[in-house]
Formats: sequence, structure tokens, C-alpha cells
Amino acid sequence: MSDVARILHAFTEAYGCGAVLWVRGATAVEVAATSGGDVTRPDGEIYRDDEAVRSRETALGRQLIARIPGRTPAWVGLGPVADDDAEPRRWLRVLVPVLSQVIQSQWEATRAADELAERYEEINLLYSLSEILGRTVTLEDATRTILLEVAETVGAEYGALFVHDESSGLLRPVTTLLVASAPLPLPIPTDDPLSVTARVFRTRHALLVNAGVLESDFEAPFRQGAMLTVPIVWTTPHGGIPLGVVCLSGRRSGASFTAGDEKLVAAVGSQIATAIQNARLVRATVDQERLASEMRLAHDLQLRLLPDARIVGPDATCAARVEAADGVGGDFYHLFRLGGGRTGVLIGDVSSHGYRAALIMALVMSAAAIHAQTTADPAETMQALLATVEEELRETEMFLSLCYVVIHPAAGTVRWTNTGHPHAFVISAEGETTRLAATDPPLGLGPEGLHGDSRPWSVGDVLVMFTDGVSDARDARGDALGEPRILDVLRARRHEAPSRIVDGVFALVEGHMGRMRPHDDQAIVVLRTD
Repeated sequence: MSDVARILHAFTEAYGCGAVLWVRGATAVEVAATSGGDVTRPDGEIYRDDEAVRSRETALGRQLIARIPGRTPAWVGLGPVADDDAEPRRWLRVLVPVLSQVIQSQWEATRAADELAERYEEINLLYSLSEILGRTVTLEDATRTILLEVAETVGAEYGALFVHDESSGLLRPVTTLLVASAPLPLPIPTDDPLSVTARVFRTRHALLVNAGVLESDFEAPFRQGAMLTVPIVWTTPHGGIPLGVVCLSGRRSGASFTAGDEKLVAAVGSQIATAIQNARLVRATVDQERLASEMRLAHDLQLRLLPDARIVGPDATCAARVEAADGVGGDFYHLFRLGGGRTGVLIGDVSSHGYRAALIMALVMSAAAIHAQTTADPAETMQALLATVEEELRETEMFLSLCYVVIHPAAGTVRWTNTGHPHAFVISAEGETTRLAATDPPLGLGPEGLHGDSRPWSVGDVLVMFTDGVSDARDARGDALGEPRILDVLRARRHEAPSRIVDGVFALVEGHMGRMRPHDDQAIVVLRTD
């Protein structure tokens, strides 16, 4: 027996008057024991009557009917009563507040149970989505499964999930729930004035539109009647970032979507945002790994282009080293045996670094290998080289500093052409340092006519050339190493083997930089004639 039935029975026993309770929409009527047979529901007028108490005549006699205030439409009836109904009216003043309180409590309990069931459904869905995100990696797999789960929960037959493509400014469909005959939806411009999907993305607010309202050709493939559209927003400490939109339509029950449905889909939207961000992170990681692998391969290939320093023997002893700032770079050297005991040494620095500099470097090295064999005059070799690479330098808007030196020990001379390369020196056995000064501006910046210069070369002299990435190496404070400190090491080690001299210079560079990465390519060549 319910609480209401107990109250009515207690009332009947106390006052000797039958009592009945009607609740709108109920399938049963709470009836207390009466002294006289059946009771009937109030007619339509009494259902709509706003008076506190009203009487009516029935086959069982006169009845008093009172409306019970509260959220649940209900009435209580007493009868049969005598013509003088003052006493039953007093009874109603006692009974109605009691019944109102009990009915309100039952309504609140039912509401709480409904909300608990709804929260359980949401929690269960969100838990399922967390498992989905843990099992899937690709955005398509994750969003397809999530869309199916949320559509099943809210009872939607149609739906679509769009992700924003920043490069094109379009909302692109990632996954859909469509009828078989419908075409796949097209990408939606974010500034489309009619599309609900575009509007929700722009405003970042959910929108529930009824059938026939704001209909767009973009949404026709996945819209059936009313549509619930919710933004997918990634929350950061600096605010929300809109990533896409989820649309649901065609509710199976025929009822409208509710505020609870909107809250649930909004909660799911954060899970979808996680899936999108995870997929993008995975894709970026894969791209970075692929790029790193390609850079390592390019670095290895570039090093193979550089000649072995032993190729100038027995005329000379040489050592060289190149370190690229970005895996591949534009600093390089080349060595040539020119016959008659002569040795050619080329060092170059392409403006900038990375792939483009590496391509120019490869072109210059291949051209220099050809032109160096046609003449022993450095100026003529550089002029021919410029003619070969001039167009590429102009198209890429890059320039090239080079220093090409030809050493002829038998004649006791060193000849060079220097196109803007600052760090080229001859260090004598006594420690005197002579700079091989620039004869021309860098290739790609100056006139076509190139010049040369010469000076004596003696037994015990050492040729040293390095790029500005060596002298400009920076420490954690941003201070450059500087050329004077490098020259000190070169003079101190001038009697050692070229390989030991190179090691000494790079030990100085690495000690100065500490944990800092080089910001420019680094190259050095050291040569001594035997």
C-alpha cells in the first residue's frame, strides 16, 4: 500500500467518510475504503476547474472535490456528504496540505530517480568513449565509433561529424550516419550564412532547430526533421579552440531533442576534441619521425659528396670536417689533385642552410670538380663556376662565398680567388698569420668578372680555411666564439698533423657552445704540403 493510500484509509477510519484521489495521466486511482460502492473520475470540467473546492451530485450522493496544489495535477474527492457540507470542507483543509506534501515528495523522488538514470546513461557513455579513445588511434576510427555511441544513446538515426581544416577554412566531414541512397556531405565553408553547422562552429554555442528551419543543401544528406548541433571545443588555459561540429537528427521516438540531450552531446564533444587532438598529435609525431629519417638520409648522402681528405696525398696532408646545423647544410669543401705537384682546395658557404642550401652546395661541388680540371688559374675556375650556377643563384635569391686556393710547392706560390669568404689563412712555421683577403664579392651579388691574388708558399706553411659557423658559434648567453680564439689554437697547434689541428678547433667550439645547438653550419679545412 502506498503512502497516499494509507493516508486516505486513515482519513476514512477517522471521519467515516470515503475519500478518493485522482492524478492526471495516472493509470490507477488511489481509493480509500468507502461506505458506499464505486467512485468515478471527475468530468472534464472538474479536471479544468481552478476553484479550491467544488461539489457535484453522483449516483452515490453528493461529493466534494478539491484541487491539490503542486507540480502534479491531482484532485481529492470526499463523499457521500450531507447537504450541510461545512464539516467535510474543514476536513479538506486538513487533508489537502498533507496530500500535497506527500505527492510533492513522490514527484521529487521520481525526478531524482529519472535524473540518476539519465546521469548513469551519460556516465556509461563517457566511460565507453574513454575506452574507445584508448583502443583507437586514427581519427576516422575514433570519431565513427563515438558518433555511433552517442547517436544510439539519444536515439538519433542520422548524424555527421565535421572537423575544421585550417588551411582551407572548411568544415570537412570525417564520419557520417546516412541513409544508403543519400550522397556524402560536402565540406561546409565556415562563413556559410544558412548552414547550422557553420553557425554553431562560429558561435561555439549548441543549437537545436526544428524541422523546416534553417535548412541547407549542405546538411540535407544527414538531416531528417529537427537537428541538434553541438560544437567540438578543445579547452586550453587560454580559452576554447573550436575544432569541429557534431550533428544529430531523426530521433527514432519522434520526440524533440531535450536540454539533457544537448548537455550529453556537449560532454561528448570534449571527448571528440580529445580524439581529434590525439590524432593530430600522432600524425605530427609520425611526420616528425619521417622527416627526421629523411634528414638523416640526406645528411649521410651529403657527407658522401665530400671528398676523402687523403685524395691529395702524397702531394699534401689534409684534414677536414663539416657539421650541418639542420641535418643537411650549405657549408662544404672540395679537394683536387691538379698535376705537377699542385693541389686545389675549395671551401664554400651557401647563404642560409637546410635543403635549399644543400642543393646549391651539391650543384657547386659537381661543377667545381669539372672546371678545376680545365685550368690551374683560380680566377678562371671560379668564373666558369659562376657561369654554371648563376641562374640557380638568381632564381633562389641565394649567394655563395667561396675561397679557391691552388698551392704549387715547387714554385713556392699560393694563388687564390676569394669571393667574400672571410676566414682563409696561411700560418707559417714561425706562427705568422696571413689572411687570404677577398678578391671579389660573393657569387650572386657582384659583377661577373673575377680576380685572383698570390703570395709565397714555404715549407712548413699551413693552409687553414673555415666558415663563419665556426667563429660565430654561440654559448648559452649568446656570446660568439670569435675568430681570435680560433687563430690562437691554430698557431699553438701549427706543427701538429692537420687532423689534430681540426680536432683542437672543434674541441674549442664545442666547449664554448656547451649544450647549445649550432645555429649555423660549420666547416674547416687544414692542409700542409709535404
